[in-house]
Amino acid sequence: MNEAILAEMMAQAEARGADMVTIRAIAEEASALGADRALTRLGLEDAAARADIGALRELLSAWRDAKRTARNEVVGWMVRIVLALLLLGLAVRLGLVALIRA
Repeated sequence: MNEAILAEMMAQAEARGADMVTIRAIAEEASALGADRALTRLGLEDAAARADIGALRELLSAWRDAKRTARNEVVGWMVRIVLALLLLGLAVRLGLVALIRA
């Protein structure tokens, strides 16, 4: 949607006699300025920002791995518990529990 507005504004400027190269240069400069402002507002304007983003990505990846591992362990333990209960039920059904009491 914003691209359509930009294209329309550029077409209007060209229709009024502005050079397309100049219009594109203004649009590129405005884009760069907007990107710089956004990075400044996020606190990512300094040289250490790249390392900070890399560290954040690494931390997020580790968090996802830990979450996946925890989920797999919980599922594994649930399967073990269900299997143990099934074996216990089978033992009761076959009367093997009576052999233990004797």
